[in-house]
Amino acid sequence: MTSSLTQPIGENADAYTGLFVHDIPLIDVRAPVEFKRGAFPMAQNLPLLDDLQREAVGICYKHQGKQDAIKKGFELVQSEARDARVSAWVEFANRHPNGALYCFRGGLRSQIAQQWMHEAGTDFPVVQGGYKALRTFLLGAVETIPGQCTFTLVGGMTGSGKTALVSSLEHAVDLEAAAYHRGSSFGRHAKPQHTQIDFENRLSIALLKLWHREIRAIVLEDESRTIGRAGLPKSLFEKMRSSPIVVIEEPFEARLQRLVDEYVVGMQAEFCAPGNGDDGFEGLSAYLLDALERIRKRLGPARYPGIRASLQKALARQAEGGEVQGHLDWLAGVLNHYYDPMYEDQLRQRKHLVCFQGDYAACRNYLLQTE
Repeated sequence: MTSSLTQPIGENADAYTGLFVHDIPLIDVRAPVEFKRGAFPMAQNLPLLDDLQREAVGICYKHQGKQDAIKKGFELVQSEARDARVSAWVEFANRHPNGALYCFRGGLRSQIAQQWMHEAGTDFPVVQGGYKALRTFLLGAVETIPGQCTFTLVGGMTGSGKTALVSSLEHAVDLEAAAYHRGSSFGRHAKPQHTQIDFENRLSIALLKLWHREIRAIVLEDESRTIGRAGLPKSLFEKMRSSPIVVIEEPFEARLQRLVDEYVVGMQAEFCAPGNGDDGFEGLSAYLLDALERIRKRLGPARYPGIRASLQKALARQAEGGEVQGHLDWLAGVLNHYYDPMYEDQLRQRKHLVCFQGDYAACRNYLLQTE
């Protein structure tokens, strides 16, 4: 990819595909509020205008027109502010010489950023059409690619290792990774879930990468229509509902231990990571108690108090000596009285779609043959 002030990244499918399948680093010069609504995983937000400046320019544009709005923008970003922005863009370009930059439509903000970088001695290409064109391209891909592929779903009781199996395959898309949520009452992570737009972008990019590699038989985890707050595209979900299912059958004890590793050990590590708060154990405790509260009605008034008391006892033991096996008791109650009956009912309705059943290793070997 040639970096040139006069050679933008073309507004066509091949150029856009190249950006996404090769994870080309991108500068997003939109305001932070725009970036937070939705962005691309390989983009870094280095805005031309901050949120307040963008709002001021927008008001000026509405009441006084385009030229006055442009003048207002230049007034807001002068001297030290301009130097700081240019320095950040140039530093990014030096680290990622194959990158590009974009604003919302590939218009004025991109052109200004590109021109200022040029004046500082660095040429960097602009993506024609900007964020809007890239987003439209990805929405088109997520609608068209599934219709030209076959899906095999990975099902199984909670804790059977469905996500681990999917993520281990090169011809699979990890929907839960795209959503940044494990798709259950205990499915959230320490950091906030991706927005719906971010989820759709990541999902589309994952499908696009497989398509680019000429993979047409794709493995997905058997999911409901929503993964946390993220909703699967209607056409993709409808195709999933009629696709064959491989069901992992793992012993109850193995599933319990996997849940301890994921819900307790893994989540405590997340909450202890830098930027996630000062007290990782406090975050873990709140996460587990809140998740259990969300299924209170499903557990029923007779079972919920006992399971909650068992969870609190396990947390107390963990706080005293770091021992986590006490969590097996309350998790067994959650599996027996919530997850397992729910999954058995769901699978009963789609039993005709089951194409293979076996333990984790057998299911993985079967799916490798579909690659």
